[in-house]
Amino acid sequence: MAEAENVNEQFLHRADAHIALANEQLKTVARESVCASFMFGVARFNIWTHACDMQSSEKLAATRNEAIAFFADQYRAMLEQHMEDYVINFDKYMNGESTGE
Repeated sequence: MAEAENVNEQFLHRADAHIALANEQLKTVARESVCASFMFGVARFNIWTHACDMQSSEKLAATRNEAIAFFADQYRAMLEQHMEDYVINFDKYMNGESTGE
């Protein structure tokens, strides 16, 4: 298997692990609450990953707008991709044939 395929497989495996945790939480928490905490956590983690590359609070503050734009653009692209997938596969995903993961 090519290196890029390994990275892609590992990427999807990690994403599926996060989705599995969210699905587990759905057993005891409302879907909207799980969604909100999932987004809160990913936002916090994303900024932490960016802050790890900064040498100071001043450098972090100086890159604030570009970091937020980067993460927002990435999220929007992923959200658009998944929306299109659900539009195309709505009946399959929503009728229990697949979770869409």
